Amino acid sequence: MCGRFVVSQQVDDLTAVFDAENDFADWRPSYSLAPTDTVPIVRERAKSDTGEFVRRVEPARWDFKPSFMKESKRPQFNSRIETVATNGLWKGAFASGRCIVPMRGYYEWTGDPGKKRAHYLHGPDELLAAAGISTARKLDDGSWEVSTSIITREARDASGEIHDRMPVYLPLDAVDHYLDPAKLSPADAQAMVDFLIAQSDRVAPTITEYEVDPRVNNSRRVDPSDPGLIEPLGEAPTVE
Repeated sequence: MCGRFVVSQQVDDLTAVFDAENDFADWRPSYSLAPTDTVPIVRERAKSDTGEFVRRVEPARWDFKPSFMKESKRPQFNSRIETVATNGLWKGAFASGRCIVPMRGYYEWTGDPGKKRAHYLHGPDELLAAAGISTARKLDDGSWEVSTSIITREARDASGEIHDRMPVYLPLDAVDHYLDPAKLSPADAQAMVDFLIAQSDRVAPTITEYEVDPRVNNSRRVDPSDPGLIEPLGEAPTVE
């Protein structure tokens, strides 16, 4: 999976779909989210006063940085499903920091450098639930930063025709099981990996793609609030 995706929903839409509380009042829809951007995630964690688990939509930096990690020159924004339960960087978060990264769709590119074509991949509905992992670290100023990574798998169907990797998407009826906050043992973690593969196999055939304007290639120059970024290439914008 390449490093760009779309979340066109307002936060109230996300809280309604995932039956979650709103902990991201500043969120604004974006049609071009890139690594290190702040993105919405859905996770369950205990309240500090009661210990009761609550599900929230909250902000996270799309660049996974656990507290033990030394500074990296490259953002860590994707985790491979083949190693997410065993790799030392990811396995702690997979055991106890699972989350959902909501998205409407994502971008991939084909072609040679300088002539790359941009493709937008999406599902039949306006919301996809990508499996992710999250962690939190204390910053120098005393505040806490949550960061996240999207789990990817070998691409198949339409996604596989564009790129060799794709996000692990879950049907909405599988979200509750994935977000269960219970810490996974090594055996349970492998069972969860098997669950993710089986459930994402249900979603993968529903993903379709079309080509979009290559101006989306430049994340620094495009306006991320512009819905025209996901219009099919060659289609004139709708005038109301």
